[in-house]
Amino acid sequence: MTTAVLALQGAFIEHERRLADLGERTIELRCAEDLAQPFDRLVLPGGESTVQGKLLGELGMLAPLRERIEAGMPVLGTCAGLILLARRIEGDGGWLQTLPVTVRRNAYGRQLGSFHATGTFGAWDDVPFTFIRAPFIVEADNAVDVLARVRGDIAGVRFGNQIGVAFHPELDPDDRIHQLFLSL
Repeated sequence: MTTAVLALQGAFIEHERRLADLGERTIELRCAEDLAQPFDRLVLPGGESTVQGKLLGELGMLAPLRERIEAGMPVLGTCAGLILLARRIEGDGGWLQTLPVTVRRNAYGRQLGSFHATGTFGAWDDVPFTFIRAPFIVEADNAVDVLARVRGDIAGVRFGNQIGVAFHPELDPDDRIHQLFLSL
C-alpha cells in the first residue's frame, strides 16, 4: 500500500517518517500531476490551512482529492488537515468539505497557546496530544464518532474513512493513531 502526503506546506516530513517507521511507502503530493501516481491513502498535515487550501485550489488539486475522499479513500487530517476536511469553518467557507464538522481555527490562541496533554482517544488511554495553534471542533454531525476531547472540546473524530484530529500525532512517540489510519 502507498500513502500520499500533501507536501505543499506544513509538517509533512514528520508524517512521512512515522509512516516509514510503520513500513508504509509514501509519496508526496506537490502538484496536480502527482495525483496521477497510484496511492491508497492520504495524509493532510498540519501547517497553515489557508495557505494549503488556496494552493490546493490554485493547483487544481482540490476537486480531485475531494472526489477520492468521497469515493472512500482513507484520509488522516491533523490540525490544518482537519480544517481542510471540515464541512464548515467558523466565519469562513470550507475547503474539501468532506467531514461533517464545524471547526474553529486557532481555538486555543496563537503560538503561546500551544500545549501538550494526555488523554483518551477512542478506547485508548494515555494518548499524547500536542496542540500547536490548534483548532477544535465546535460541532459534529450525529454520524461522526467523537474519539477525543481535551478540556471538554472535541479534538478527534472519525467519519467513515476519515480521521480528523486537532493535534499533531506525528510529533509524539505514540504511533497508535497512525496505525489506526493504516488499518482503514
